[in-house]
Amino acid sequence: MALDDATTGFLAQMAESGAKPLHEMTPAEARELGGMLRDMYGPGPEVAQRIDESVPVDGGTVPIRILLPENPRAVIVYYHGGGWVIGSIDESETLGRNLVARTGAAVVLVDYRLAPEHRYPVAAEDSWAALRWTVGHFEAQGPRLPLIVAGDSAGGNIAAIMAQRAKAEGGPDIALQVLVYPVTDADVDNASYTDPANQLMLSRDSMIWFWDHYAPDTASRSRPDASPLRSADLSGLPPAVVLTAEHDVLCDEGEAYAEKLRAAGVAVQSRRFEGQMHGFFTFVNVLPGSAAGLDYVTDQVEKHLAGRSQPA
Repeated sequence: MALDDATTGFLAQMAESGAKPLHEMTPAEARELGGMLRDMYGPGPEVAQRIDESVPVDGGTVPIRILLPENPRAVIVYYHGGGWVIGSIDESETLGRNLVARTGAAVVLVDYRLAPEHRYPVAAEDSWAALRWTVGHFEAQGPRLPLIVAGDSAGGNIAAIMAQRAKAEGGPDIALQVLVYPVTDADVDNASYTDPANQLMLSRDSMIWFWDHYAPDTASRSRPDASPLRSADLSGLPPAVVLTAEHDVLCDEGEAYAEKLRAAGVAVQSRRFEGQMHGFFTFVNVLPGSAAGLDYVTDQVEKHLAGRSQPA
């Protein structure tokens, strides 16, 4: 299936802007592009509270942003995408506000430190510190709420790693992992990576650029806290919701991770979004595919939370 008309039109507009391909940019230039896209999303729905906090980490602190409804029914810790090099909580706030409005959950956005200034495994270590801080913060507020880890692209990579690490360390208890076109492996030569139809805003060249900035030591890329697909044992992980995009270099590895989870006995709901490119989920108010992706995630979160509330 070809890209949908809205995506084709958006890519044509981007081409007219004369912007360089991502892999030809410096990290600073790429971050400026992310800021430009943020302005397209709009402010998002109102929330009851918006709280900025700082989480202590090895070597400093990382900001987090808590978006609260009136009476949260769960906590979603959301890790933004951007290849561990670009992206921010400011750029993901509109998406976070939509998740609050649609799910009734508190959403915690994590501003883990970025490469190349902070290389592997800093993003994962910062994210783990933020997850543990969030658990302690909400437990101090009242009854324990279901905890969900979620993220897109490199953020989906981090969310998957958080689920694996929580299992290895005996907690915290994660109720659900939501992985949106996640990076799960460092193999840049599979079928979806080499398909000419998938060389769009994210391409094979740009993923190589991301990996080279984040984990220049290629041996480190095969470790499960970089490529979660390479974990030897996925049994006992929390249920997963996995979204992939048809025209995405990451499509194959996202679907391979969903299948490996299933084979390990993990409950998985997965869907490939036809006619969509990498990034569609976060293009709130820009691409219709984003609304469809949010509908799917909302529905899956609702089903999961409703199932947890039923008596045994």
